[in-house]
Amino acid sequence: MLSAADRVRRAVPRLGRTRLVCVDGPAGSGKTTWAAALAGALGPGTAVLHMDDVYAGWTPVGAFGRLAAGVLRPLAAERPGAYHRYDWAAGRFEQAATPVPVPDVLVLEGCGSCPRAADRWAVLRVWVEAPPDVRLARGLARDGAALEPHWRRWQALEPALFAAEATRERADLLVDGARPVR
Repeated sequence: MLSAADRVRRAVPRLGRTRLVCVDGPAGSGKTTWAAALAGALGPGTAVLHMDDVYAGWTPVGAFGRLAAGVLRPLAAERPGAYHRYDWAAGRFEQAATPVPVPDVLVLEGCGSCPRAADRWAVLRVWVEAPPDVRLARGLARDGAALEPHWRRWQALEPALFAAEATRERADLLVDGARPVR
């Protein structure tokens, strides 16, 4: 983890004065855990933003576009950004915007966090993967067995998203999410 943190620290900011790290990969692969460990290694001045907060429910469609418009473009101009967080229980976006101050490092994690459109801003593109059965078990342990149909549908739709963006192939760092984070 320290080598990734050192790599980020040495990188020249490309999102205004912010260094953007995109942590992508299939659902349940360990992206959130890995991103939190990286943020901890980077320390103060690091913010983590979760794609789960900008999906419109169980679809990644439009999430990165909303994030780019509300957060990434303002940060590129060295201004704070904001986004409307999706309320999963209510099934809608919150009316109040969630502010995003200008951080030294922004770790963006979640499925679809690293499309080609992010390349101009990202200093590190990370792909986290784990076997499908491990990922499904993690998701159901976290979200509950009642959401299994949603998880299976999401797992069926992810490969096309990743193939269209060549996400894994464009990654700067590949992480085995089935192994413990150190």
